[in-house]
Amino acid sequence: MEERKVAIVTAAAGAGIGGAVARRLADDGMTVVVTDAHERRTHEVAEQLSAAHGRDMPGVVLDVTDPAAVEDVMRDVHERLGRIDVLVNNAGWAKLETVAEMDLENWRHSIDVDLNGTFYCMRYALPYMIERRSGSVVNVSSTAAWDPDVHHGAYAAAKAGVCALTRVAASEVGPHGIRVNAVAPGLIYNEFLRRIYPDEFFEDAAERTMVKRVGRPEDVAALVSFLVSDAAGYVTGEVYGISGGESPHR
Repeated sequence: MEERKVAIVTAAAGAGIGGAVARRLADDGMTVVVTDAHERRTHEVAEQLSAAHGRDMPGVVLDVTDPAAVEDVMRDVHERLGRIDVLVNNAGWAKLETVAEMDLENWRHSIDVDLNGTFYCMRYALPYMIERRSGSVVNVSSTAAWDPDVHHGAYAAAKAGVCALTRVAASEVGPHGIRVNAVAPGLIYNEFLRRIYPDEFFEDAAERTMVKRVGRPEDVAALVSFLVSDAAGYVTGEVYGISGGESPHR
């Protein structure tokens, strides 16, 4: 059976947080299962990681809003690699709309991806961790969970739910040797956002932080790396804001 720790990272095939987390955990010596809804990118990223590290990093297409598919993936990973040590729930979706004007389908989709998807992945990964009596989960929330100025009502509600779900799950599985934490990024730069917003948007955002720069995916990946490591063995049920001090956790 596989001796390296096995980490499953959702939405790991893009240019943002998920991809950075996958690369960092691979650098940490783990076998990383790259999951994403985008088939071509999923396999490309998995192949790149495999080539860079000289070992197989599986790529699995996964829609986290499909509980049957999530169950299948968790079972298949466990059967193939013999263990699930780390789960990073990174999948997310948002659309800027006011509560009074929000499209009902957008509300449902955001809740389904951001909150239900996180629950489904935990629901079907945790039993394998409980069986081994070890494991670590990191859920990606957002400063939107407590920042009223974002105007992403569905996203904010879902991410607040992720924080609550994190704390409840941590309490339930702690006696089994499993830790559950969340990270809550503020604005994190990636190439997708760069195509949407002008330079002034990022310059203004940088000025609002205490460190006078916007976040990078690697900043979040470094925090995730710590939280899933043995060095964080006494850390569970926590939500860590990561916004350069702009939106501290309240």
